[in-house]
Amino acid sequence: MNLTPKEMLAKLVSFNTESQRSNLELIDFCRDYLSSHGVESTLVPSPDGQKANLYATIGPKVDGGVVLSGHTDVVPVAGQDWTSDPWTLTERDGKLYGRGACDMKGFDAIALALVPEMVKAPLKRPVHIALSYDEEVGCIGAAIMAKAMTAAGLKPAAVIVGEPSMMQVVTGHKGGTRLKTTVRGHAVHSSRVDIGVPAVMIAGQLIAWSAETMAQNKARARNDNGFEPPYTTLHVGTVQGGTAVNITAELCSFAHEVRVVPGDEGTDYVGLYKARVAELEAQMKAIAPDSGIKVEITSMTPPLAPEVDGEAERLSRRLTGDNGSHVVAYGTEGGLFQGEGWSTVVCGPGDIAQAHQPDEFITVAQLDAGTAFVRGLIAELSR
Repeated sequence: MNLTPKEMLAKLVSFNTESQRSNLELIDFCRDYLSSHGVESTLVPSPDGQKANLYATIGPKVDGGVVLSGHTDVVPVAGQDWTSDPWTLTERDGKLYGRGACDMKGFDAIALALVPEMVKAPLKRPVHIALSYDEEVGCIGAAIMAKAMTAAGLKPAAVIVGEPSMMQVVTGHKGGTRLKTTVRGHAVHSSRVDIGVPAVMIAGQLIAWSAETMAQNKARARNDNGFEPPYTTLHVGTVQGGTAVNITAELCSFAHEVRVVPGDEGTDYVGLYKARVAELEAQMKAIAPDSGIKVEITSMTPPLAPEVDGEAERLSRRLTGDNGSHVVAYGTEGGLFQGEGWSTVVCGPGDIAQAHQPDEFITVAQLDAGTAFVRGLIAELSR
């Protein structure tokens, strides 16, 4: 079975792989497709077996070569107003619409569609295709897959993470740590708040700590690192708690994230946060011993640090002609691959501004540009 990148994209978009759903139907398709071209693949399943990563090698079994990295999950469409069916690729005015068309099944489609060309090419160094699950909820799958690839003895010279960058070579991005905090208070009538432990107000103090810490980061930020903003940010995105205005809340939970610039560590912020939690918890227990605060780290993804004379950057600049300096505030799986000692950049088709939006699209021109890039890579690895 041979498919053009556009045809392959239509097939991939047809699989509903929202992060809360299994991706196994898509992975099975990819595995069968690769097998039809004589390419063996390896699955790295999630702990519950409901999802899986896939990686495969085309070309000689030697060190070096390049990993083409993509994720298979997409964000939900619920609550979004789509003009067309998000699970049917629709072309209008030079744009290809569908959930994941930009982020990032477009790159996945290119890599898979060009497998027949890779198989026929006289590759001197291998191409590794790596497809992950749960990137959108904390890069969970890639963390497992990168370790599995190392354990299998793979030693690529470069990793290209094909997240949408308009084919610009992105050499750095922030890391991300996500936490869920649950405050258990002690409920009393609000007229006697002095003998209660108001969970919502305790949570408010922790939320205020996040805002104060970010303000301190801003005050001491270096403005020459290229990031926007140029400092580590903290953000609380959701809060749930309380039952009535005249009852001190027994429960309050909130989710927040820390996006660290390279050089900062998410673990350091977690440590500072837990120290503040311990202070408040001691005050709470003095009033109600059964009260407390639970902090869960739901994900922790390292930043991608710009490399000095990195192979991935050199290669990508040769293939794209892009000599600009690009770092981004959003995160990718790149830091996980870099953590294995593999030179890594982000470079892929599409505009990140279209990611996660209703009527998400990738332009035909960008899909063509990504295809030309991977064809150039095949030629490079055949020399």
